Order: sequence, then structure tokens, then C-alpha cells
Amino acid sequence: MYKIKHSGAQLPAVQRLLSKMPQDVADSFTEEQLESLAQSIGTARWKTHKLDWRVTIKLWRHRYYLVLLAGRNRRQPSRLHQTIGKTWLALMICIFLTISVLLGLVCLYVLKSALGINLFETFSLGIWH
Repeated sequence: MYKIKHSGAQLPAVQRLLSKMPQDVADSFTEEQLESLAQSIGTARWKTHKLDWRVTIKLWRHRYYLVLLAGRNRRQPSRLHQTIGKTWLALMICIFLTISVLLGLVCLYVLKSALGINLFETFSLGIWH
């Protein structure tokens, strides 16, 4: 295992990263570079998924892996995604209101027909005639 000579690389993730490098390369990092590595690795939200399923399958001479990850999206949406989301929401509200109004009109027409009320004396669609 690589022995850390700098105080900026105390995170286990940074230690693992340095241990996979050649000794001379790992020793060449400055304190500032190690601090930057520790900060960037420390802020990553890896392995915090609600569902983290990993399988390795060996077929013939090759091995394949399958990974299924699921969890809440913690990223900030881009401007494009925000615009698409707002447009989609407006469209869904319009569709909902249109369907609600049409359903209300059909219910009123059925009620009117059941009560025997004709709006025009010579015309009726003839549901209850």
C-alpha cells in the first residue's frame, strides 16, 4: 500500500487512487494538487443510489458486466431541461383542462337529455327520445 507523505491526501478514495499509480508518479503530486484531488473526489456523490445492482456474467472466453443504478436525480437541471419541463407542464395542464371541460359538457348534456329538456324544439341528438 502506498504511504501518503502529504496531509492533503487523507481521504481513502485519494489513497486508493494513489496506490494504483507508479510510486514516482504518486510522489510527484504537490500538496495543492492533492488538495484539489481530495476536494473533487470528496464532493462526488458516488455509491449513494437506492438501487445499486452489479452482476458479472462469464460467456465463453469473455466476461461481461451489467449495472443497474436507480435513485433520485440530484443534479441541477440545465436551462434546456428547465424550458422543456415548463413547456411540458403547461401542455399537460392545457390537456387536463380541455378533457375536464369536455367531460363536464358531456355530463351536462346527458343530464339535460335525461330531464327531457330540448334547447331547440326541432333538434335533438336523440339519446332519450
